[in-house]
Amino acid sequence: MNFIKKKRSAFTLLEMSIVLFIISLLILIILPNISKQRHNAISVHQDAMVNVVQTQAELFENETGHEANSLSQLRANDYLTGAQLARARREQIVLSHGKALRR
Repeated sequence: MNFIKKKRSAFTLLEMSIVLFIISLLILIILPNISKQRHNAISVHQDAMVNVVQTQAELFENETGHEANSLSQLRANDYLTGAQLARARREQIVLSHGKALRR
């Protein structure tokens, strides 16, 4: 009797283990970079928000001849939108002697 062996086209346990190891290694390399990029993006956005407030404070001073005392004053005179004011407060941006600073 001749036994004919059929070839199976399935993955072995060793092949699957190697693939899973490679995938987990790639994830370990990529995840720290993603969180670092998120931190960088937040920092850039905070700096941009300080620049927006500073620009609007300077515009207020140029147009009125008076230094802006607070973010509320800029909002009341339509130099900042409600969303910008809320974001500036969340990021703890204040005006001090006409300069926008982050606490």
